Amino acid sequence: MAAGPLGTAALRLASVAAVLGAWEWAGRVPVSTAFPSFTTTMAAAWELAEDGSLGRALLVTLVPLAIGIAISAAFGIAAGIAMGLSRRAEWLGLPLFIVLQAAPLAALIPLLVLVYGAGLTAKVLTVCIMAVPVIVLNSYKAIRHAPASLVEMGHSFLGTRAQLVVKVILPAASPVIFAGLRLGVAAGFIGAVLAELLISPTGIGDLITYNQSIADYPKMFAAIAAVILFSVLVIGALERVEVAWFRPEKRDLA
Repeated sequence: MAAGPLGTAALRLASVAAVLGAWEWAGRVPVSTAFPSFTTTMAAAWELAEDGSLGRALLVTLVPLAIGIAISAAFGIAAGIAMGLSRRAEWLGLPLFIVLQAAPLAALIPLLVLVYGAGLTAKVLTVCIMAVPVIVLNSYKAIRHAPASLVEMGHSFLGTRAQLVVKVILPAASPVIFAGLRLGVAAGFIGAVLAELLISPTGIGDLITYNQSIADYPKMFAAIAAVILFSVLVIGALERVEVAWFRPEKRDLA
């Protein structure tokens, strides 16, 4: 029997409480001298928020992330739709994006630094190489798995190919395309943090590496927790948009 909205919320709260409780216990034992408790980490986060360094770091991290996600969304959705609609585009692009999705793309970051330097361009490209394969493949699969019955109905009404694409295939594929975009944003967060840790220490990456270097582990964990929390909030907001706009059957369960 499925749990109602209140039951689902209670289970989520219990899950979060269990994780935070385990974190507090592990920090107090301690499992490592470099592993602070949850309460100590939150006190450090409050200090970072109070002096403004946490907010400034997040804003710096958001710049390559936002640019990279915008480029990835525009290119990835367009490429996925083209591959879904054209066999030639599929033959040309599908093997490449399958390889990119399976490959350890973090290994390409030194090459990006060699070619583009340690500036914004390399960081944006890091976000793109993490996010684009996810968005492209989900968009491609969404187009390819558009309900055949709807396409046949469009043919029976003598719809042109353009009309079928715009009025039948794209509306039917839009939920999966948006879900792919949400997954791409999640991958983009990974790329943004990797770029700041491996290319040049700025933003959240700077907070993490600096506090690690001076052994201020509560602040280091506070920076890590902050970017994780921010990414969870962004992905959660996108999921709500997805449910509200594209998944009406899930509205009562959200």
